[in-house]
Amino acid sequence: MRASDVDRDRVAAVLREHTAQGRISVEEFNERLEQVYQSKTYGELARVTADLPDVDLRAQPARVPAAKPPQTGMHSGMKGAWAAWASAVAVTSVIWLLTDFGGYFWPMWVAGPWGALLLVSSIFGTNRK
Repeated sequence: MRASDVDRDRVAAVLREHTAQGRISVEEFNERLEQVYQSKTYGELARVTADLPDVDLRAQPARVPAAKPPQTGMHSGMKGAWAAWASAVAVTSVIWLLTDFGGYFWPMWVAGPWGALLLVSSIFGTNRK
C-alpha cells in the first residue's frame, strides 16, 4: 500500500523520538530520515524502523505546531517607545547632574510631554501592532 506524506511525517517523528531517547545516533537518524522521505510504501517505511521497538504508524500523531498563546500586555513597539523615553530621560538627567546640579531641572521638558503622550497611548491605544 502506498504511503502518504503524513505517514512519512509520522515515521520521522518516531525516529526523532528514538534519537532523543538514545536508541540511534544523529548520523543514523539522518540516514534513516533520507530513507523515510524516499519511501513509497508502508513496507519500505516499516523496514526503516524494523530494528526499533514497535510503534503503530497509523496511531502515532503527526507533529502539529503548537498554537501561539494570545499576547497580553504591551506590544513590542510600545515597549520600545517606553525604553527610548527612559533612555532619553536618563541621559538628560545625567547631563543635568553633571552641569547644573541644584539649578533648574530642565530634563522635565523632555520627560513630561513625551511621557504624557506615551502614557495616554498605553492606556487608550489598541493592543495591535
